Amino acid sequence: MDPQKTKFYIAILLASVIIAIIIIYFAISLIKHQRRSLAINRQNVLSEIATLEKDRTRMAADLHDELGPLLSVIKMRINSIDVTDEDDREQQELSSRQIDEVLERLRGIARNLMPNTLVRKGLVKAVEEFTNAFNQTNHLKVHFESNLNQDIDEERSINIFRVIQEICQNALKHSKASQLLIRLNETKKGIQVLCEDNGVGFDYEKMLKEGKGLGLRNLKSRVEIMGGQFMIESRPGKGTQYVFDVPNAPA
Repeated sequence: MDPQKTKFYIAILLASVIIAIIIIYFAISLIKHQRRSLAINRQNVLSEIATLEKDRTRMAADLHDELGPLLSVIKMRINSIDVTDEDDREQQELSSRQIDEVLERLRGIARNLMPNTLVRKGLVKAVEEFTNAFNQTNHLKVHFESNLNQDIDEERSINIFRVIQEICQNALKHSKASQLLIRLNETKKGIQVLCEDNGVGFDYEKMLKEGKGLGLRNLKSRVEIMGGQFMIESRPGKGTQYVFDVPNAPA
C-alpha cells in the first residue's frame, strides 16, 4: 500500500478513536450527572415529605391535645348554666350538640393527619380504622383486604398509608365510583398495594401531558422514594386500577 495512503488511514483511525473516546467520556459524564440529579431530587423529595409529616404530626397533636380539651371545657360550662326558659334550654342543647359535632370533626381531622393507630398498632390496623371511618361518612364504599404478616418500618408504613389516603380521596372526588377495593399483598420481594374502583376512569397519559394530576404525581413520588414501582391502568368508562410494588426494607 502507498505510504501516503497508509498514513491517511492511520490518521482516520486515530481521529475515529479520539472521537469515540470523547463521545464515551461525555456519555459517562452525562450519566453521572443524571444520577447525581436523581439522587439530589430524591433527597429533596424525602426532605419535603419528612417536613410535611412532621407538620402533620404537630397539627394533629395540637388538635387532639389543645383544641379538643378546650372545646370539652366550653361544653361543660355551657351545660352547667342553669336556664329556666324553654327557648334558652333548646339553644343550650343545640350548642352542646354542635360542640360534639365539632369535636368529632376535629378527631377525624387529627386521625387523617397522623393516626395514632399507625404508630401504636401498625399499617393494617391504621388502614382498617381509616376505611371504616371513611365508609361511615361517604357514599363511596371501600372494601379492605390484607394478608400482611410482616412488621413494616415506620417510614414505609406512613408512605403506604398516605398513598391509600390519596387514592381514596381521588376516587371520591373524581371517579364517580360506588365501590373501591384496597388489597395489601405480601410478596417474596416486599409489599404490593392494589386499589381498584368501578368508576368512570380517565386517560392517564393525557392528564400527565396536560400538566394535571398533581395527586397522581405525589403518589408516584411516594412510591419511588421507597424504591418501588408504580402502575396505573385506566380507561374512560372502565374504572381505574392502581398497583404499587414496594420492596422490602434493606437489612
